[in-house]
Amino acid sequence: MADAIRDSGRGTAPALFVATVCGVGYIPFASGTFGSAVGLVVWWLLPATAIVQGLAIVALFALGSWSGGVAERHFGRTDPSQVVIDEVMGMLITLFMNPVEWRGAFGGFLLFRLFDVIKPYPSNRLELLHGGIGVMADDGMAAVYANLALRAVLWLTG
Repeated sequence: MADAIRDSGRGTAPALFVATVCGVGYIPFASGTFGSAVGLVVWWLLPATAIVQGLAIVALFALGSWSGGVAERHFGRTDPSQVVIDEVMGMLITLFMNPVEWRGAFGGFLLFRLFDVIKPYPSNRLELLHGGIGVMADDGMAAVYANLALRAVLWLTG
């Protein structure tokens, strides 16, 4: 968070605040897991309607693309670990239109973390896109895989 305060004169601080989801990304270990946990909380707080959740996903993608690009320039590397807004969006995509309660949401959390870590094709290619779009797109694709896997689990156990 100190980096965000130091760069506030250049307008970087608001972008880092968004990209790190209020500083959660500065947790020194498993920042992506903590970002995904924030995503679970956001999912729980949002009304369970497709339109609200869909708009939240679109808004997070737009905000994350902007702030992720700023964060890449600030930290001097591609997809820095401090950027966790992509994990928040990923959890919303994972749980989108899946009829789950907390137990199923936790299963979705585990599936998203798995797909986010292993990055199966084309997720691994999407992270090569330029700037913040690449930061967001690879997690978006991992979340689509997690959403489909969660649907399969729900179908098989239902």
